[in-house]
Amino acid sequence: MSSNRHVVIIGNGIAGITCARQLRKLDDTVKITVISGESTYFFSRTALMYVFMGHMKFEHTQPYENWFWEKNRIELKEAWVKSINFTSKNLLFQSGENMLYDELVIATGSKPNKFGWPGEDLQGVQGLYSKQDLELMEENTASGVKRAVIVGGGLIGIEMAEMLAYKKIPVTFLVRESGFWSNVLPKEESELVSRHMREHHIDLRLNEELDEIISDPNARVKAIRTKSGEEIECQFVGLTAGVTPSIDFLRNTELDINRGVKVDFGFQTNIPNVYSIGDCAEFHEVPAADRKPVEQVWYTGRMHGETLGYILAGKKVTYKPGIWFNSAKFLDIEYQTYGTVPARWDAEKVKSFYWEHAGGKISFRMLMDLQGKILGVNNFGFRLRHEFFDQAIREAWDGAKVISKLDKADFDPEFFAPYYIEIQKAFKSQFGGDVKVSKKTFIQKLFGASV
Repeated sequence: MSSNRHVVIIGNGIAGITCARQLRKLDDTVKITVISGESTYFFSRTALMYVFMGHMKFEHTQPYENWFWEKNRIELKEAWVKSINFTSKNLLFQSGENMLYDELVIATGSKPNKFGWPGEDLQGVQGLYSKQDLELMEENTASGVKRAVIVGGGLIGIEMAEMLAYKKIPVTFLVRESGFWSNVLPKEESELVSRHMREHHIDLRLNEELDEIISDPNARVKAIRTKSGEEIECQFVGLTAGVTPSIDFLRNTELDINRGVKVDFGFQTNIPNVYSIGDCAEFHEVPAADRKPVEQVWYTGRMHGETLGYILAGKKVTYKPGIWFNSAKFLDIEYQTYGTVPARWDAEKVKSFYWEHAGGKISFRMLMDLQGKILGVNNFGFRLRHEFFDQAIREAWDGAKVISKLDKADFDPEFFAPYYIEIQKAFKSQFGGDVKVSKKTFIQKLFGASV
């Protein structure tokens, strides 16, 4: 590859920064510039809620010291891109400046969805994705908020509810489905999360939709009206009904766009030397049977960036997503998922095992095919090891083998009760088979003793 070429990356999220770092590791001569109007430095987006709650300062969300960028010769440009001339390979910034590139990486991430609700642009109405959104939320909730309404039942919504609850602001949560995140979670897990939210005094309204946001005389929200006709007085509305690729400035150009920027498995767009990665990229075909064309998860963004870093350094690689996994937190209940666990499945083609602790906050589900081979796992309330399930699903272990070895998957057993023993008993009761209950192993692991 040419040593004097200039690679420009628009977006300093996990995808863009991983790409820059990987490319620099492999190529010491290429010029790399990262552009972001949101912030000068890369930060952990998932930590925004902790900044809001006062648990950390914004600068603590930066994984790298400020000197890191100069040392690695990654130039940072704090600016918003207004338009791109793909023919002359020229970026025009909103400030009026411009920048030439040889190769361009579009990694502009997402923005909160809006669906044309009356009043959605009033003061006190917002989503939560960017640093600017965090600053706006701090301003919008600084005083005078007696109640907040959150619209949309996803992970950003539950984060926002926790942030507001921390400031002792009562929350009403509107979810149009019959269960919380029921397009992702099976019924039992959705009900577990719903119960937990209500125990935390969140006014969860299922099967309810926003109809209108009502303004006071100063163009600030004063109430919302639901589809059922109820009016709820509130001074803050969080719009958390999902996100969409942030690519408005690329529309009406020659770039091939659908929901996101269309790419192949090498992240190449329809324009030579222009690539797209992360939340804003959309594959022409799904990269695996259990994936979607747009992948809006932190770890897939990291994989996108790493893969493209290799490609830009001249390596012959393509994107291979591997076994799906994700993790999140519902207030103080941790959630992990590995492999394929859809919200609904065909009971004639899939076997389901589900165990829930009597306390109602801890659960384990495993889906298997008709031969008993593991398809995927959901886990709530305690941690299991990623590498264990990655191997088990990749190698198509028998479900009984997974359950028998579940003690090997236990993460930090000194902090978690041996739930796997109850899970093993429940699985043996439901499916029979040669399932060993691992009490002996647990005692050895905990005390390092020979039993």
